[in-house]
Amino acid sequence: MSEARTTREKPMEERSAEETRSVLHVTRDGAVATIRVDRPKANAVDPAMIEEFLTVLPPLAADPEVRCVVITGTGRFFIAGADIAVMRDLSAANQAKMRRWIDVQRVIEQAPKPVVAAMNGHALGGGAELSLACDLRILSAGATFGFPEIRLGLFPGAGGSQRLPRLVGPHLAKRLMIEGEGLAPQRALELGLVDLVVEQAEFDAVVAERAHRLAAQPTAAIGLLKRVVDEGYGLPVEQALRREEKGVADLTGTADAAEGLQAFLDKRAPVFTGR
Repeated sequence: MSEARTTREKPMEERSAEETRSVLHVTRDGAVATIRVDRPKANAVDPAMIEEFLTVLPPLAADPEVRCVVITGTGRFFIAGADIAVMRDLSAANQAKMRRWIDVQRVIEQAPKPVVAAMNGHALGGGAELSLACDLRILSAGATFGFPEIRLGLFPGAGGSQRLPRLVGPHLAKRLMIEGEGLAPQRALELGLVDLVVEQAEFDAVVAERAHRLAAQPTAAIGLLKRVVDEGYGLPVEQALRREEKGVADLTGTADAAEGLQAFLDKRAPVFTGR
């Protein structure tokens, strides 16, 4: 595995010590790229982290050699949400900087490949919001998941108020956000907020196995499927079917589609390339 740390474009003499510290560590293991958040003590989100995500994610999304992206944390937290010391500045300018967290989530949603939220620790607030934009959510059995913003006089305003109702329905979503409780892993699983709960001792191995399994899939088809579902959801069915038709037309031009069909006729396992 190799590791790369990102930098931002602000002149060095203008950066504070916190700004110059990279908090996202990117490693590669074959076709799987892992972004590990490391901002002690709780991996809380601030504008610098957001900008670093927006530097790191687009190249990984565009790289054809990367066929699955994993986002995980360090220590007891996946991502604990927004940095309260930053959020208490309620100026429009500061809130606009923090609002760019939704841009990070859109890059994830629009990535033409699967993205895994490997929630190694507590996923709260903005961390839970980020996970909702991912294609697979794996939570450690020792972690909690939830939206505690209401306890600060706020609500999940960086994607959560819109993605959560789409996932679990408006009534349950409102209840979860109004109550603001951290959910135990099994409860989060029962409600469909996460896809898999894994014991901490097995967590890294299970995440790696799932990520490599996804990377071996026809990721060209997965990327098109993501686009078709997202574009068609909520549209009248006739409009949605036209989006699907366009996606199928694009799909039939991929090498993965040709390989999958030929492998079936040859009675062999397909070897997909993500193209």
